[in-house]
Amino acid sequence: MIEEYAIVTAVHENHASLVLERRTACGICGQKRGCGNATWSKMVKSQPHEFTAHNAIHAQVGDAVVVGMDENAVLRSVGFLYVAPLLSLLLGALLADYLFANQFYVMLGAALGLLAGFYAARYFAMSNSANNQLKQGLYQAHILRHAEDGPLEQCGSKPN
Repeated sequence: MIEEYAIVTAVHENHASLVLERRTACGICGQKRGCGNATWSKMVKSQPHEFTAHNAIHAQVGDAVVVGMDENAVLRSVGFLYVAPLLSLLLGALLADYLFANQFYVMLGAALGLLAGFYAARYFAMSNSANNQLKQGLYQAHILRHAEDGPLEQCGSKPN
């Protein structure tokens, strides 16, 4: 189970709207100087991550909770959304290189392979098995428990 800390912003029947708690870029400590990740996170200034999760513990607005999602579902999604298009891109390039001597056809074969991989990922996402898994809640985040301590504990080092 992959876990994150979040704050409940709204409650709707058996679901809750959540916002992920902001952390430092690496999530280790609050050091501000001498850290490239802290500089990068200042430049990007990303928006809070808002999402909906199943509220089995009946958390209320303002509660700090721990949210979890099955790691097998995350890995399966990553496999179909990233690995399948990448492998089909390589396969298309290798096949075109084997069949043709011209590099233009190799680039074209790679592009067509990438498109085929994206189409395969889309087909999987729209298939009946994926829809049944979605209906069963396998890809749904769940509120696991109330957060007892804050997610960030002070690390031993002091900022310079």
